Amino acid sequence: MGRAVAPRRPAPRPRGTRARRRHRRRGTTLRAWWLLLALSMLGAVGVALLARRMTPPARIEPLSMEEARASNAAVPIAPARAPRPFRFRGGAAERAQALDCLATAALYEVGDDPRGQRAVMQVILNRVGRPGFPGTICGVVYQGSARSTGCQFSFTCDRSFTRRPQHVGWARARRAARRALSGGTFPAVGRATHYHADWMVPYWRDTLVKVGKVGPHLFYEGNRRSLTLRNQTGSP
Repeated sequence: MGRAVAPRRPAPRPRGTRARRRHRRRGTTLRAWWLLLALSMLGAVGVALLARRMTPPARIEPLSMEEARASNAAVPIAPARAPRPFRFRGGAAERAQALDCLATAALYEVGDDPRGQRAVMQVILNRVGRPGFPGTICGVVYQGSARSTGCQFSFTCDRSFTRRPQHVGWARARRAARRALSGGTFPAVGRATHYHADWMVPYWRDTLVKVGKVGPHLFYEGNRRSLTLRNQTGSP
């Protein structure tokens, strides 16, 4: 009979190999936990967005004209900062175009009211170059007239500007526009960039500072952030 041969034991694995396998298993487990956490967070965000989308907006009851006027009267008027004189820089053709835009906006917004016209012109000039507004007078006047969210001045949306004004207010508005383009200011509204009629309460009213009242219109000034947000709403 032959000699019995004892079975060979497998050679011991190097410790380094065993440690690397444990490290890989630990890394796989951590990645799985992070993936599970990320999926849970994404699911929570999705549920929140879906719930918000399905929740009907709160209904706001409209105010009567008397209620709106009372609400607006309760808002105090803060001291207005002195407006900066506007000096038009451009050629004769550009100046004539800017003058027409300025006079047309003032006339269609407030009619034949000389103080109201000057107030609207001051608002337009205060907007030129400010955050969220175009850098030209005509750009400010017709901002948003071609977009679905609405225009800044209503006459640019209802196409009433296509009818050339023929009454005395047109000549007065052009004279006021010439003075404004030459540095004339209207301190009654300061550096206001927004306004509305006193018989309505726009939702943005309480985000700006009320600085003046001219006729039936109330004027407001805001900071850089509020101006950027408000000009996207299609409201003057």
